[in-house]
Amino acid sequence: MKLLYLSYLNSFKGLSREVWWLALVTLINRAGTMVIPFLSLYLTQDRGFSLEDVGTIMSCFGLGSLAGTWLGGKLTDVIGYYKVMVWSLFLTGLLFIWLQMLESFYAICGGIFVLMVIADSFRPATYVAMNAYSKHENKTRSVTLIRLAINLGFSAGPAIGGVIIASTGYFGLFWIDGITCLLAALLLLLVLNPKKAKELDHVKNESPRSAYKDYPYLLFIGAMVLLGLIFVQYFSTVPLFYSEIKSLSEVSIGLLLAMNGFIIFVFEMPLIKYLETSTLSRASLMILGLAMTTFSFFFLTFGNWNGLLVIGMILMTLGEMITFPFSSAFAMDRSRSGRQGEYMALYNIAFSISHIFAHNGGMVSIANLGYRSTWHLAMIIGVMGILLLYVLRFRLQIRNKT
Repeated sequence: MKLLYLSYLNSFKGLSREVWWLALVTLINRAGTMVIPFLSLYLTQDRGFSLEDVGTIMSCFGLGSLAGTWLGGKLTDVIGYYKVMVWSLFLTGLLFIWLQMLESFYAICGGIFVLMVIADSFRPATYVAMNAYSKHENKTRSVTLIRLAINLGFSAGPAIGGVIIASTGYFGLFWIDGITCLLAALLLLLVLNPKKAKELDHVKNESPRSAYKDYPYLLFIGAMVLLGLIFVQYFSTVPLFYSEIKSLSEVSIGLLLAMNGFIIFVFEMPLIKYLETSTLSRASLMILGLAMTTFSFFFLTFGNWNGLLVIGMILMTLGEMITFPFSSAFAMDRSRSGRQGEYMALYNIAFSISHIFAHNGGMVSIANLGYRSTWHLAMIIGVMGILLLYVLRFRLQIRNKT
């Protein structure tokens, strides 16, 4: 146990102080976005909107996220990641406080859209900052640390949000969300000010290329869209499968989903540190991770033993732990020869597109084809993504030889 503990601690060594500060800012920011998990409940119970209205508002949420990610990438290339992060956090804090004052359907649609445009402009800027604050050999683990901060924030946020709603109502939730964003902006000003923070990997391009003309990168983005389409199912349609077909209780479903977060928290950093020293390329590791995620759906297609669901969840989690850090590191490395904000925005947009289509697409597939055929379709989509990554690896190998 002592050796495991020391190995776990050693996996965090070598990361810069700035990356740790960035992780803390991200943790505060993500834990502070407590409104998001309760948004549909707030709109139906507190505001009295119909489910159709809520669906439209959530579409505005997704479109705002997509537009914000694109805008954040553009602004990062023009004014720099630091200004984008500070202004995004500061304005998001004010917008959370303002959002509760909106009452009409169209006002809330517009408010949610504007909020997400500003809030998600933070995402590509964060990746560019992480790239600057990390040594080349530590980039994948830096991504993993930020992912841990995001997971912890998303885990703590809903729990804290539920307590706040029970004690003060939604009114208090909006205020605390706003204040935490403002606090994150203040912390960013204090600890990551360019006069104090040290860049370890400064990239300067006299004639940077566009991400949209980097054809190997576009292959990679296509694979990430396909990955997102199947990955999202584990948090939308798969829980319905657990309940309706496998007759699991809410507690059992919650434990299965919680297992995903627990495995990531305990094992992801040591796993990434180990894989970084392997001879496999990042493209090969992404293929391995996507293959695991794809194969996990196989365990949903047969048998009555519920242990198969546990095996499927573990396999999906391992795939997530491998694919996401190494795909982020691949995108950051690729961005060095181009417009960094544009590259990282396109990487985030890939998953925004997945979120826009995956939830509804999965529900429609289940309604028309049933669960088993939907899981077969998910595996086909996963194989398509693997093939794209094989083509990407082949093109990169040819380029490296010439």
